[in-house]
Amino acid sequence: MDLKLTARSKVGPEEYSALSDHGLRAESTQTPEGICSQITVRISADRDFSGIIRFALGSGGNPASARFFLPGFMYGTNRGESPLIVDSKAPRLRMQEDFPASPWWMVRSDRLSHPCAMRFLDGRITAMAASPYYVRRDGRREAWGPGITGEFEQYAGFGCSLERGEIWYTLGYENAPWMFVDSHHIKPRSAPGENCFSIRKGETFTVLLHGFDIPAEDEREIHSVLKWVYARYHESPRTLRSVPDTVREISCAIMKDAWVPENHCYTGFVFDRGDHYENRLLPSITWTNGLAAAVPMLLSALHLENAEMRSQALECIDHIVKYCINEKNDLPYLAEQDGIWSNRGWWFDKQHTPGHASYLVGQSVYLILKGYEAEKKRGTVHPDWLSFAARVIARTEKSRNQDGEYPYVFSEKTGSGLEYDSFSGAWCMAAAAYYCCLTGERAYLANLLRSEQWYHDSYIRHEECYGGPLDIDKNVDSEGILSYIRAVRYLHEIICADGLARSAEAERLLDHLRDALYYEYTFKFCYNSPIKVPPLSTTGWSSCGGSITSVTNPHIHPMSSSVMDEMLYYLRFRKDSYIRSRLEDTKLWSCQCHNTFDGEYGYGKTGWMSERFCHSEGLLTEKWPDGSPASTWFALMPWACGSILEGLNGEVFPE
Repeated sequence: MDLKLTARSKVGPEEYSALSDHGLRAESTQTPEGICSQITVRISADRDFSGIIRFALGSGGNPASARFFLPGFMYGTNRGESPLIVDSKAPRLRMQEDFPASPWWMVRSDRLSHPCAMRFLDGRITAMAASPYYVRRDGRREAWGPGITGEFEQYAGFGCSLERGEIWYTLGYENAPWMFVDSHHIKPRSAPGENCFSIRKGETFTVLLHGFDIPAEDEREIHSVLKWVYARYHESPRTLRSVPDTVREISCAIMKDAWVPENHCYTGFVFDRGDHYENRLLPSITWTNGLAAAVPMLLSALHLENAEMRSQALECIDHIVKYCINEKNDLPYLAEQDGIWSNRGWWFDKQHTPGHASYLVGQSVYLILKGYEAEKKRGTVHPDWLSFAARVIARTEKSRNQDGEYPYVFSEKTGSGLEYDSFSGAWCMAAAAYYCCLTGERAYLANLLRSEQWYHDSYIRHEECYGGPLDIDKNVDSEGILSYIRAVRYLHEIICADGLARSAEAERLLDHLRDALYYEYTFKFCYNSPIKVPPLSTTGWSSCGGSITSVTNPHIHPMSSSVMDEMLYYLRFRKDSYIRSRLEDTKLWSCQCHNTFDGEYGYGKTGWMSERFCHSEGLLTEKWPDGSPASTWFALMPWACGSILEGLNGEVFPE
């Protein structure tokens, strides 16, 4: 395996050059180890060195056609071939540097969910994995790994180069050519400082790398590497609260502190100002408010047998069902402000095309159906909820283009599709599949199956899903896949209900459900990264089991907790220890993210939780009173809590 070593000094030019230029020498050995080779590199110094040492893998083929995967950070080229002049900026790969695109990228290891970098080129996956950080134990610096304890010393780094076709691992790290705090706060490459790796004259340091070179039909073969990396570096999240305790504490906090009766809904934010609470309503039918909070609260109320909680949730759902429909096109308006319904939610000015956004249209119907099913199982039927869903689905099912893709945005006047090329519309597919599963309707099934295949072949098999939520300009994200996961689950359930559980179609859908779950896991942390910024650094919070939101929003978000039922559904039909372990990670992670006592995260009451968990240098924009950065948002956010409540109120809730 072709391994190249270069370095740059703390003092000197930015370019990397031969080790000998820096007084460094290296020798390496390789040993076959399953699907990878164990590469041991001994580095010695003829003089003191402080800087970055870079290990590069990759050669052959046309590098311009390579696709790179740094999980949670880089997917293919992060749509490097797409327009760059957008509001929400993200790292992109292009052969020419044109901000925010560059031919190469380097990042600190904790920006990645797994400590590895991968390249797909000419039918092969080349990959490299190594320890994400180093500890000091018994006076010696040592690579971290599960079971290795010691005082944290420093992070490593990863990177890739489209120009050279290489993947990189570094001792020390750089955030280069730019460091993205978020999509609007980007810092230039900084001079090396505490990010440097130091080695003294006469000292020898040994580095263990794991190199992969395996045949691949398509990009999905990256999961062979990720499953190996997960097994090698996996740490479980801490065990803190039980599922019932978590559901009770979070939902009771929302019921007491976030309900706004005059608006028939929950507030978007609750800020604790000491002597009073301050609300920021953030009107929305779902996603950042509305049904995304109300339906999980309904599920919680039914489990907890809490009449007040159920009454609140029903009032919110009934109000939306009764008043939100646009009579011109049978689609729901997406926000209500001062009693007026419109599509002008907080995201409106981020849409390039105004209209009904399919991300919210489909999600709203899906959630109403989820509430309908839960209530019906306990003896209460809401025919108006089902009629609402049928009316909207009849419109959305007419909107596909010739490929079978649903729109990104529907016309406010006619309901026709105005813009496509996105994963947003998969929420409409999920809603229709759920409706068919609940009602026995089969008129839509053939087209649903055709659309499902389109989304799989166009997005998922290439491990680059984009165009989900409306606030990131169609960048690559993890949120969008959650709709597809739900859609495939219900399509498979329909096929089974029709007596075809052992058919090729049923097996194909299970394969696709597995592929989609595996894609989501690329964003899900496999180990507990050492957090350096409070309050996460002081509470014992675990990163494993939480998923990075997108390549644009580099924080861990609770939304992926909502599909625990779909993981369990898959495991009914197939044994998969990887999915089972990821499910356990997700459950444990979900039960340790809220205040278990007043002020635990530096704000709020017991049960309060925000959407933002800053595991790295990304999104550190919230400030403590003294101006220092904070690693969470100081607010109760009911819709974000709803993602955890939705997941925990499913089959993982002990009856």
